Amino acid sequence: MMVNAILFVVIGFLLMELSGWFIHKFLMHGLLWRIHKTHHEHSKGFLELNDVFSILFGGVSVLLMWKGFGSLDYRFWLGVGISVYGLCYFLLHDVLIHRRSKWLKRPKNVFFSGIFKAHQAHHANNQKKGAEAFGLFIVPKKYFKEGKK
Repeated sequence: MMVNAILFVVIGFLLMELSGWFIHKFLMHGLLWRIHKTHHEHSKGFLELNDVFSILFGGVSVLLMWKGFGSLDYRFWLGVGISVYGLCYFLLHDVLIHRRSKWLKRPKNVFFSGIFKAHQAHHANNQKKGAEAFGLFIVPKKYFKEGKK
């Protein structure tokens, strides 16, 4: 039972990164750009319209956990995996990269430096088209090489 739970948590986490990459590249920088562009603009407030995506993904997580709660089946653990991803996303993307709150100092190791450089490259072009590096954890290797410098 515990092995299955851990497996589905990991699957939920990985599915969130993969679907997040796809949604970011093809929907947020496509049909849903009007909402997502608020993230590419330098807003002065703590919240931005783009945060609606986090609410949507969080809702999927809660729904899965609610549906699978009675028997603690795969849906519950997939929802937990999505929630873990959401927490990591919040800490890495919102706190460390964008500094939406100053709770933590930006880490200087190669892994986080590579992710930070990829995100900088993504925001270098604040347009709907021409952006790169759409994942949070899955980013092109070249940014990790640059992170060593």
